[in-house]
Amino acid sequence: MKKLLFIGGGLVVLALIAFVALEFFLGSVITAGVNNFAPKLTQTKVVLDGATISPLSGRGTLKGLVVGNPKGWSDGNICSLGKIHVDVAPFSLLGDHIIVNEISIEAPEFNYETKIIASNVNDLLKNIEAAMGGGKDAAPQATTKSGKPIKFEVKKFRLASGKVRLGVAGAGMTLPMPDIELTDLGTKEGGITPDQLVFAVMKSVTSSVVSATVKAAGQIGSTSGAATVEGVKKTGEAIKNLFGGKK
Repeated sequence: MKKLLFIGGGLVVLALIAFVALEFFLGSVITAGVNNFAPKLTQTKVVLDGATISPLSGRGTLKGLVVGNPKGWSDGNICSLGKIHVDVAPFSLLGDHIIVNEISIEAPEFNYETKIIASNVNDLLKNIEAAMGGGKDAAPQATTKSGKPIKFEVKKFRLASGKVRLGVAGAGMTLPMPDIELTDLGTKEGGITPDQLVFAVMKSVTSSVVSATVKAAGQIGSTSGAATVEGVKKTGEAIKNLFGGKK
């Protein structure tokens, strides 16, 4: 009996070690994947500090994700996302169609830089679009070990309590961003590629940033801030025109 208990206890310990190892493995794979793939897509610095995900529930957290500015802008980061909570269908991680039940980003910070009708956010979108279009700037496609392209289906994407640091005409301010909620990304298509997913999300982020900018134009003082108001209006209108208005 004691021998059986000893063997049973040993099996439990081995199961716990295997579980912890698998959780570490999944987190390492996600971290390495983001740090390897994302810079080729955005053509900027992208760093993810780490990730943890439960192999049983599929729930986890991505920590310390920062995206650098495109060429031609400051050496700072375009955004810092802090913590990203994810809920993935566990067994889908083993295939080529990954189902994400939810992605939730709380209190992200964006640094919005502008030059008349250009902006760092717009240039980042251009980089992603170029990587999607093929040619020399195309990002390599994420594939499984068998070579099948990996596609994603995101049932719910949520970004809340975001802030935008805006600098126009030498004046800087911090603005609240409208929340973003997207549903069924890639559902109709039977899954979309990582670059298509990032582009869809970034278009909505851009609209949210522009909305914050336009709203700020009416809240700045009409005397000392007159030049800033005009700059904010022009920037907001120009970028809204680039994307056909709010999405």
